[in-house]
Amino acid sequence: MHAFLPLFLATLWLHVRTHAQLHPATPATYRRLPSLREQAAIVDAWRDERLARIPALLQKYNIPAWLISQREYAEDTLWWSLKDATEHAPHRRTVLLFHTNTSSSGPLAGQPNPLRWVDNTGAVWPALRAVLAAYNPRRIALNTDRDIAFGGGLHVGEYEAIAEALGSGWMERTVNEPMLGIEYVAARVPGQLRYYRALQEITWALVEEAFSERVVAPDVTTTEDVEWWYREKMLPLNVTTWNHPRVSVIKPESFPGWEGTKDIIRESDLLHVDFGITAMGMNTDVQHMAYVLRTSKGETDAPAGLKEGLKKANRMQDIVLENMEAGKTGNEVLRESLDQMNAEGIEGQIYCHPIGDWGHAAGAVIGFTNLPEYVPVLGELRILPNTYYSIELYAYSFVPERNETLRFRVEENAFWDEHDGRWKFVYGRQERLHLINATHPTGPPTLVVQP
Repeated sequence: MHAFLPLFLATLWLHVRTHAQLHPATPATYRRLPSLREQAAIVDAWRDERLARIPALLQKYNIPAWLISQREYAEDTLWWSLKDATEHAPHRRTVLLFHTNTSSSGPLAGQPNPLRWVDNTGAVWPALRAVLAAYNPRRIALNTDRDIAFGGGLHVGEYEAIAEALGSGWMERTVNEPMLGIEYVAARVPGQLRYYRALQEITWALVEEAFSERVVAPDVTTTEDVEWWYREKMLPLNVTTWNHPRVSVIKPESFPGWEGTKDIIRESDLLHVDFGITAMGMNTDVQHMAYVLRTSKGETDAPAGLKEGLKKANRMQDIVLENMEAGKTGNEVLRESLDQMNAEGIEGQIYCHPIGDWGHAAGAVIGFTNLPEYVPVLGELRILPNTYYSIELYAYSFVPERNETLRFRVEENAFWDEHDGRWKFVYGRQERLHLINATHPTGPPTLVVQP
C-alpha cells in the first residue's frame, strides 16, 4: 500500500490545484466599465502591444511579408482585431503590409509596421510594387485558407485585384499560412485579464438577476420574455452581445434543437441560458442552469438528482482542464478527456472553443456538438498558451425524482495562468443551481423596455 502513496498524493494534489475554483461566495455585481472614450484608449494600447508581436510571428513561420487587403463592407476577418477602436469599417480600399525589417538598416528601416495605404484610385498598386521591389521578400502571406476563417479572410475580388496588380512574379511568392492569423487573434496581453474578469462578473450578475423572482413569475413569464430582458438590460450597462440569449426549459429533447425555448416557465422547471456579452473588444460565453422552486408545495431547495447532475458536469470541466496542455491538439485533449470520463463512468459530450476577440475565436477546438469524437482541421490545431477558452460541455445524469435522464449543460471561460502553470476559470464556475423562489417577490417582474 505504501508504494502507491506517492502516486495517490500526487493525484490528490493535482485534483486540488485544478479544482479549487468554487462557485463565487457572494453575488455578482454590475461592474462599472470605463467610459467609452477611456475604453478606446485602453483597447488601442492593447492592439498596439499585439501588433508589435507580428514581426516575431512572421519570423517564426519564415515569412518576410504579410499582405492584407480589404474594402469597406468587404473586410478581412482580421480587420476587426487590427483596426483602431474608433474605426467602424475600412476606408475605401485599405491595404496593410506587415514586414520583418525592424532593424535600423534595410530597405524598410524606419518605416511603419504595417505600411498602410487607403486608396480608391488604384494608386496603391504601384506604391506597393515599389515597396516590394525594394524589400524583395521571398515569401508573401495572403489570407487565402479555405478551412480556417482567421486565415481565409481575403475576398475573392480582392485576391483578383492583387493578382492583376502585382503580376505573376510576385504572386508566385505568395503563400497561405493560417497560423499567422490564428496566433495573432488568439494571443492575449496582460492588461486584458483585469477587464475580462469584470466582464465575466457582469455576465454572472445578468444571469443571477434573470434567474430570480425579480424577473421570473411562474405561470406568467416565458423563456422569450427572459431572453429579451437580457437584451434590454445590457443597454444601460454599456455592453452588447455577440449572440442572442437562448433561454430554455431543459427537457430530454431540448438539445441540440429548440425544444423548450418557447415555453411558459412553471414551478419545477430546470432552466438553462446560453449567452455572452461584448465590450472592450472581448466576448464572454456562459451557460448556467436554474431551478424554479415548487413554492406551492413548500419546496426550499432543488431535488438531489438535479444537484448530482451539475456535479457530474463540474467533474467533466475538471477533466478537460486537467488534460488541456499547450502543444496538444484539440483532438488529443478530446480523446484523453473522453477516455477519462469513460473510466469514471460519466457520460456526456465536450465541445470547447477559444474565446476572446470573438465569441468563437481562433485556435484549436475540443469537440463539436455534431463531431463528438474527432474534429477535422480545427481539432488538429494545437492548444496555444496565453489565450482564453470556453469550457463548454454537458453531462448526462439520471434524475430519480423525475424518472428521466437530462443533459446538464454548463459553460465557463478560462484563462492560462502562466505563474501557476494551469488553466483557471476567469471568475468562477457554477456549482450551485440558481434558485427562483416565488415566495420572495420583489414586485412585478422587471421586464425592462427602453422608452
